[in-house]
Amino acid sequence: QVHLVESGGGSVQAGGSLRLSCAGVGYTTNDRCMAWFRQAPGKEREDVAGFYTVDGGLAYYSDAVKGRFIISQDNAENTVYLQMSSLKPEDTGMYYCAARSGGSRVCRPQLEDDFDVWGQGTQVTVSS
Repeated sequence: QVHLVESGGGSVQAGGSLRLSCAGVGYTTNDRCMAWFRQAPGKEREDVAGFYTVDGGLAYYSDAVKGRFIISQDNAENTVYLQMSSLKPEDTGMYYCAARSGGSRVCRPQLEDDFDVWGQGTQVTVSS
């Protein structure tokens, strides 16, 4: 069965940090368009960050997280990470990892419908 497994969520105070992990199960995260999305209670899911997992691939970040979050990969571990720093209460939500199978090396998390493999999500709660 092909899927992604997220971990690393939790509760943290504002200003704190968390690192989320996304491991591929039966699915390689190498040479893929990989992205993180999040959904706050009562709101639509939104893109957070994404990139094509080859060396030198430029990363995309939403304006809400730019300068605070970093997306990275460990191809040997078949895992993509999201390092989150200077967390704010508005960062609270369920965080999902997603992958786009196939396609070019242009990775646009803004096009959510392009992503066809998803994880179950990991909850992040930031208190003020």
